[in-house]
Amino acid sequence: MPEHERHWEDHEMPVVDEPIRLDEAIIQDPHALYRKLREDGPVRPAIMPHGMRVWLVSGYAEAKALLADPRLSKDANRAQELFRDRITAAGGEPGPDPSGALLRFHMLNTDPPDHTRLRKLVNKAFTARTVARLRPRIEQITDDLLDAMAARGRVDLLDAFAYPLPITVICELLGIPESERGDFREWSNTLLNSGPQENFHDAARAMAAYLTALVEAKRAEPTQDLLSDLVHVSDEGDQLSHEELVAMAFLLLVAGHETTVNLIGNSVLALLRHPDQLAKLRADPSLLPGAVEEFLRFEGPINIATLRFTAEPVPIGDVEIPANEFVMISLVGANRDGDRFDEPDRLDVTRPAGGHLAFGHGIHYCVGAPLARLEAEVALGRLFERFPGIELDGDPGGLRWRESTLVHGLDALPVALR
Repeated sequence: MPEHERHWEDHEMPVVDEPIRLDEAIIQDPHALYRKLREDGPVRPAIMPHGMRVWLVSGYAEAKALLADPRLSKDANRAQELFRDRITAAGGEPGPDPSGALLRFHMLNTDPPDHTRLRKLVNKAFTARTVARLRPRIEQITDDLLDAMAARGRVDLLDAFAYPLPITVICELLGIPESERGDFREWSNTLLNSGPQENFHDAARAMAAYLTALVEAKRAEPTQDLLSDLVHVSDEGDQLSHEELVAMAFLLLVAGHETTVNLIGNSVLALLRHPDQLAKLRADPSLLPGAVEEFLRFEGPINIATLRFTAEPVPIGDVEIPANEFVMISLVGANRDGDRFDEPDRLDVTRPAGGHLAFGHGIHYCVGAPLARLEAEVALGRLFERFPGIELDGDPGGLRWRESTLVHGLDALPVALR
């Protein structure tokens, strides 16, 4: 095997200028991988499972610094050019971009001043007060789902609970009718999974077409919902364009449920695997808000943050990342860094809250973080209160993580309800 293709399991790690070729361990066993990588250095060149050469960041201090470093760009136009250049240099042909700006050019894929403008407009409609008003509705949805689960006895917790709760909340918040929500999970899974997929273009086209029609409907007949507010919100005469509205709806819809689905599922798995910590929560429910922060740190819902690239050479740690290089910052890796957290691989619901990077850091910090926290707190509190004897159903070794380097969540979580 060529030197640059040695896997992370090998005894010796490659030197800094030799990219390490990663396999599915980055999905199925990321904590062991990042622990091994940090032994050699927190920032190293790597070849991702789908073949792209990147700089992979697994250390906390380096991740936090780079997440807020303006020399790392998220400009979608330039990123696409870099992708095309690399594909062409490798002898390939760039594929079509089925969704164009309709899905890609949202605030998470822009730099200031465009990002500043977009975020300011979104913040006018997506406020902390809006989230706080949602608590009674979140509690009602949660209780309805738990009632339905009780009648079944055994369920896939993701299908029966972790998915329908946040998708219902975000769709109600955006004003998406219940009858039109059925395809979102399939589209989202397809668009977020790693590697080439035959139906990727179809999912992108379908999502873009649906959201285009939805934005136009809200423009013609606004209702009491966030998307209508975004269509009509303005700041000193500035409004979101049609393309920006469609992209923003996509971002809020996908990010608004994917993060919470995986936060709930990962948290339940962590507690069922650590019954001593579950017992502490049962004995003192006031620990729950802080415990949610520990779940975010211990088994966060995002593995690698959305793509960035260096607009100029960036010294970090003991290396310098050249200009025009893609940088993959692992939030899962950073949150288990022993240089930042004592006993990082130990779940501790009494650990002092804060400091984790599960929602990012800097100007792109997740705008929906308060909603995800609220949904997780309500969901977990009511789930374990309703089913005190809940346990994993089947062989825990059979659990698999979704084939995505972006989201960190299970394919399924079978549980028995008692």
